[in-house]
Amino acid sequence: MSFKDEPELDEFVIATVKKIFPYGAFCTLDEYDGKEAFLHVSEVAPRWIKNIHEFLKEDQKIVARILRIVPEKNQIDLSLKRVSEADRRRKIEDYRREKRAMKLFEIVESRIGKPHAEVWRGMGEELVEKFGNLYSAFEEIVRDKSCVDSLKAPEEWKRVLVEVVGESIRIPQVRVSGTLSLMCREPDGVEVVKTALSNARSVGGESSEIIYLGAPKYRLSARAMDYKKAERIIDGMVEKVKECMKGKDGVVKFERDEK
Repeated sequence: MSFKDEPELDEFVIATVKKIFPYGAFCTLDEYDGKEAFLHVSEVAPRWIKNIHEFLKEDQKIVARILRIVPEKNQIDLSLKRVSEADRRRKIEDYRREKRAMKLFEIVESRIGKPHAEVWRGMGEELVEKFGNLYSAFEEIVRDKSCVDSLKAPEEWKRVLVEVVGESIRIPQVRVSGTLSLMCREPDGVEVVKTALSNARSVGGESSEIIYLGAPKYRLSARAMDYKKAERIIDGMVEKVKECMKGKDGVVKFERDEK
């Protein structure tokens, strides 16, 4: 499942082993409509191989690297030994995410009531061009629905897209927290502290939390879809406290927890 016609050099691909010979194996590239590629026995493992069948089986799915492309011969060579375990896991996860994204796009097409080719040309291609791949586009839509405003697709199509994505994609939230030391020695110090904490809580709304740990310490935390947003909320909360305490006789100190 790719949005390019041809694989690129050094790209990681999902391949299916079709025919195995002592000198190598012929494979098909799952993301490129079954395009054929060859995996030489010398590129199967980093050591000498006595029996290639110890490493490969017919119909086995593998993550391979595009080692060589010879367009004039319609030849694509693969490497298995040049794929690290981290590369393999990352590619499999990306592949699964993109397969899921394509299933969701099919639901979008069904609700719009137009053929795949028409909806893909009218909206899918632009999403991939803008965000790199379909799943990344969907994640961004969950974070910020307004990101579809610039798409050239009809407004009804964009509405359906946001609706389907919102129903199906959930991005795990991250949490940033820390300990706030807050003390005010003014005659109305208790009220000053209450106001400072109330103002801090208003910054993040339901995404923020303040827990009393025992004078003069409070636990501040913020939830968001990424660390940068959570950190902005926390920074805003601390800034509100500092504004309330400006010119007051007291202490404001914030220590952020380790990630």
